[in-house]
Amino acid sequence: MPRLKKVLESHNNKLHVKKDDTVIVISGKDKGKKGRVIAAYPRENRVLVEGVNIMKKHARPSQANPQGGIIEQEAPIHVSNVMHVDPKSGSVTRIGYKVLDNGKKVRVAKKSGEIID
Repeated sequence: MPRLKKVLESHNNKLHVKKDDTVIVISGKDKGKKGRVIAAYPRENRVLVEGVNIMKKHARPSQANPQGGIIEQEAPIHVSNVMHVDPKSGSVTRIGYKVLDNGKKVRVAKKSGEIID
């Protein structure tokens, strides 16, 4: 019988970053690297960032990869280790929320006040 992967579920599954956001890694082995969020996994509180946390995977030959061998790919990192990039200055910033006049809720960079969405 295969072992089931344990999913650590938190009570709050909201993340401060979304897919295609630009983030900077603030801690860990890739500290200081900037990248785009490829995928977000809210249930695990993790994000997949382009060019960050590169792992080597040993792949067997298959239809998609007839040669096989060692493939380098990104692995997810915890969402607390990334911060959003301010669109105006390019430095790290926290994210706030603002309701516009038309009733639409948007994300706002705390440093510059620039709308992110």
